[in-house]
Amino acid sequence: MNQQMNFLDKLWQWFEKIVGTTVRAVFKIFGKQLSDERLGTIVQFAKFCLVGLSNTAISLGVYYIFLLINAELYIIGNVAGFIISVMNAYFWNSRFVFNKRGEKGRTILKNFVAYGTNLVLGTLLLYLMVDVIGISKYIAPFINLVITVPLNYLLNKKWVMK
Repeated sequence: MNQQMNFLDKLWQWFEKIVGTTVRAVFKIFGKQLSDERLGTIVQFAKFCLVGLSNTAISLGVYYIFLLINAELYIIGNVAGFIISVMNAYFWNSRFVFNKRGEKGRTILKNFVAYGTNLVLGTLLLYLMVDVIGISKYIAPFINLVITVPLNYLLNKKWVMK
């Protein structure tokens, strides 16, 4: 397990270097200077987005499996996908995005509250989009992301992993 963590640490360092180098190069092309603090925020957001992509894949994968089983189970699939993706998010965000390794307990509780807020909002929006407005069950989750992802990042950065 320790070797796996060392590998993951190195992988994240590699990702940080690539993003950092790319962002600095883009700013340099436009003749702009970038402070280390600002660069750190941009790299952190890029890491959060990468974790978010994996969460989205997990959550949507579970959601669509439930739809395949029975299309009427879309709300249950949404909740099940949420629970699994939150566990994934906590691991990656606490260890690699916000560097809060070893801070458990209250951080885990805050993580579930923040993601729970997104679950409630996302589920309500999903219901409204599908059952009230008539948007496809297959498209509505993607529209949902436009609202829930920025809220999720802010809750994680400013409250959960502060």
